[in-house]
Amino acid sequence: MSTTNPMAVDVKTRAELALNDDFLRKAVRFTTERLRNGKLNAAEELSNWEAWRERGREIRLHTIAHLDYYLNLFVENARANGVHIHFADDATEAVDISLGIAKRKQAKTAVKSKSMVTEELHLNEALAEADIEAIETDLGEYIIQLAGEGPSHIVIPAIHKNRYQIAELLSKEAGEPLAADTTVLAGFVRKKLREKFLEADIGITGCNFAIAETGSMALFENEGNARMVSTVPRTQITFMGMERIIPSFADLEVMATLLPRSATGQKLTMYMSCISGPRREQDADGPDEMHIIIVDNGRSLQLGDPEFQELLNCIRCGACLNACPVYRHIGGHAYGGTYSGPIGAVLTPALNGNVEEWNDIASASSLCGACYEACPVKIPLHDMLVSLRRRKVEQGQGNKLETAGMKGFAAVVANSKRFAAAIRAVQIGQKAIVRDGGIPMKLGPLKGWNSYRIAPSVAKRTFRQRWDELEQELKEITGASVEDSVIRTRMESIIQQRQKGGGRTE
Repeated sequence: MSTTNPMAVDVKTRAELALNDDFLRKAVRFTTERLRNGKLNAAEELSNWEAWRERGREIRLHTIAHLDYYLNLFVENARANGVHIHFADDATEAVDISLGIAKRKQAKTAVKSKSMVTEELHLNEALAEADIEAIETDLGEYIIQLAGEGPSHIVIPAIHKNRYQIAELLSKEAGEPLAADTTVLAGFVRKKLREKFLEADIGITGCNFAIAETGSMALFENEGNARMVSTVPRTQITFMGMERIIPSFADLEVMATLLPRSATGQKLTMYMSCISGPRREQDADGPDEMHIIIVDNGRSLQLGDPEFQELLNCIRCGACLNACPVYRHIGGHAYGGTYSGPIGAVLTPALNGNVEEWNDIASASSLCGACYEACPVKIPLHDMLVSLRRRKVEQGQGNKLETAGMKGFAAVVANSKRFAAAIRAVQIGQKAIVRDGGIPMKLGPLKGWNSYRIAPSVAKRTFRQRWDELEQELKEITGASVEDSVIRTRMESIIQQRQKGGGRTE
């Protein structure tokens, strides 16, 4: 199991476990750095990346604003293609629908491609309880399934493990030692899973995008396993979040440009499959029966919410995780839920509709805005995190000590004299504990901060003090105030620039 146990009391406890795991921190930092740099390079090669981002945002905003129309259109066209459509209000209903299909088919085994929705629903556990063997066929998902863990990253589920740990897991499965060589390990998994593909009664997939105009769904992948899952078993079940709709194939082109570049730095994924129903008579392969389970599970709670509706725009690329300084230090399991990083910090409490239960992960952010800059559809996750914190306080779930401290801070900074007096008091009081320009002591409110860094000390001369000194100096030299001097200098600069360019100077 992961050292960052999701069942730990709170996010601080889980984060502390992660911060004390040097290997995990190095592994996560190494991979996210590679993914982030790949994304930046791929975006730069496109040259007009911001225009693509804006177009992606427009598509998602339009679709979610008219979600009822596009869902109905998709369902109508998918049913015309021979697909069985099911709607599930929550996780329990979604799982029950899939178990009902499996029971009718007398299924004993199911192969799965990577799907965050099925992780969200805890489908594997439910299948196991029904004596149905579920095998993850994505390499990363297969590894964490063997480890008994959930995904640590939306795109790279086993981002927190290295090849030696993976070799240990796969050696146990193989019943013999396997070399910690990626070719050897991948070869073993490929051989093992090929047998499972041929034996499986049901194939289970997620859905990257559902195209309303044709009733088709698109799967993005790099290993080819999703194509096997969706063509070899006789029955296919697809779990689809209700927000995964896009209007047309023209919109799919935009998403196919944005998603792989944002996720892994690729121009295109290795495989993109568009499935428009079960096998026809003339088709060489494909399932005889295809089911799509459209899952709500809290998503509709965001519709009409001016602060959180844009959350449904997410295309699950994981770019916000790769950019987030918090995620890059503590990994995914520290967030405690299925979704991690900035998107998880907002999505988990939003889907659960329970700020009280998840009121700690919204605070696990620096609010730096790196997630927004990385997001290919411009979701303002940093604003949403602030809104969640506000709602937490409004619901009476705020930290009382923190609330009292902020009230005291507000009272001090609201009055310039009180603020100046407080600064002078701190400058004098900190002398006993400052060492090399910082406060290394683990005392009171600084205890948590100083566990992993040194709190900065207050400057010996504040900006206001330096400003007053500068103003006095300028008055003595020129007889002018700082404001007059700055204005005069700026005007002289403007006049000189215009004279050089031959422009007007008045």
